[in-house]
Amino acid sequence: MDTAGQQKPNAKSMSIIVTKGTLDWAYPPFILATTAAAMDVKVSMFFTFYGLPLLKKKLDLQISPLGKPDMAMPMMGMHMKMPNLVAAIPGVNAAATTMMKNLIKKKGVASIEDLREAAVDSDVEFIACQMTLDLFEFDKKDMIDGIKLGGAATYMERALESDINLFI
Repeated sequence: MDTAGQQKPNAKSMSIIVTKGTLDWAYPPFILATTAAAMDVKVSMFFTFYGLPLLKKKLDLQISPLGKPDMAMPMMGMHMKMPNLVAAIPGVNAAATTMMKNLIKKKGVASIEDLREAAVDSDVEFIACQMTLDLFEFDKKDMIDGIKLGGAATYMERALESDINLFI
């Protein structure tokens, strides 16, 4: 509080490097960004490598149980884990994605599209990695409006000024 007893606005800032773009990995950066923005934290998100497709206008997010031995889905009144071997069966990724999307909807969790829109509405800065854009031959016109282009130096400028830095 200041000397007049008024609540001071939060002058904190946060930078997030978003490196993963699967359905399950898309939630943490957007939830943290929108929560921080709601707490008056200035947020900058730097999307690179496999996180960059989260800025595409049309999202087609998938999930795979491969390499996630701790992934347990609530089924038949308990939590069922899928062994890695099951993930090699054709169609398992699509089934796991459908199950996760149904669970998200059933539990009333916001979609990634909704969280992304909330971040935009909260003035979260979105920076697309120019190198990754070029590397994967993405076109900026396929990305949502309002993003900035930048590279490692752009991220470093934000990170050096930030109170909180997250790598997701």
